[in-house]
Amino acid sequence: MKTKQIVISILTVLFVFPLLGAFAQQATSSGSIEVITTFDYPGPGNSTLPQKINNRGDVVGEYIDSSGVARAFVRFSDGSYSDPIVDPNDTVGFTEGRGINNARTVNGDYAISDGTLHSFFLSGTTFTEYDVPNTVQTNLLSVNDVGNFTGGLDPDGSGIFQAFLSIGGALTSWTIPGAIGTFAYELSNSNQLVVGYFIDASGVLHGYYRDASGALHFPIDPSGSVGTVLFGLNERNWVVGRYADSSGATHGLFFIAPDSFFTFDYPGSTFTSLNGINSQGVICGRYVDASGIAHGFLARVKGTPPTQPAGPAMKANDSRSLVAPLNPSPAAWGGALPAR
Repeated sequence: MKTKQIVISILTVLFVFPLLGAFAQQATSSGSIEVITTFDYPGPGNSTLPQKINNRGDVVGEYIDSSGVARAFVRFSDGSYSDPIVDPNDTVGFTEGRGINNARTVNGDYAISDGTLHSFFLSGTTFTEYDVPNTVQTNLLSVNDVGNFTGGLDPDGSGIFQAFLSIGGALTSWTIPGAIGTFAYELSNSNQLVVGYFIDASGVLHGYYRDASGALHFPIDPSGSVGTVLFGLNERNWVVGRYADSSGATHGLFFIAPDSFFTFDYPGSTFTSLNGINSQGVICGRYVDASGIAHGFLARVKGTPPTQPAGPAMKANDSRSLVAPLNPSPAAWGGALPAR
């Protein structure tokens, strides 16, 4: 494990890239992101993709080895790692860890030989297989501290996913109007806010959130974005994710509803993704080096980082049920996996 202490100053002008070492010159109220440490799942050539972090500091994610096999893992708060997590029904070398709560219940997904995705919960060493009833594919993406969870479901095998959440065992699903894919990436412990992304009819990714009333707020896109994903949130309703620009660079983003952003870039990398954030403001994410290897990192939000509006969000209500008809048009999704 390689440890770095890097202090990144976030300037008050939206999307001006941070400069190393400048934080000491900023007013304390300006806020910043400080990289705490970088880490890699042990093994030569592994790419490390953290996904969520709980309030204990445990991180769930996946690593991809040099042969392309994906395995889930937990990095515990003391810096140690679980053994590779492999769902017993994984027949193709693909198991992902997506969510973790304070009880260290993990959820995620795995693939089988027909190419479909299915999901699991893992408590200790016990797997519980999970598929939303009467669906072809289920992709679990988070679990909160009271055991409620979110993800995506594909009812008919078309590859066009609906977002869903389960609260106390009651399932609700929805799609963004006109979307050809919608995913729910995390639900707050209060069950009041869900964040995720959708794919529009042109195949472009956009962030969205669903509030306590069930209203869908979309699109959530920083200025200059050609693709946005919102991955995680905490009880302060601080949201993290990433967006790509037209030059091919991908930036980490920090979002506060309804429409405020700032950008974070890991120094020297053209790809940064912020995937999870806990109640202490600790973020898990990754950057990609020049050789194409992904490395995990932990970062801390210091103060309240400055944000500026990035255009009005549209709002709509869509209480689509599990039996509602889907858009039958072919998915521009193209068989790609849900963002990670």
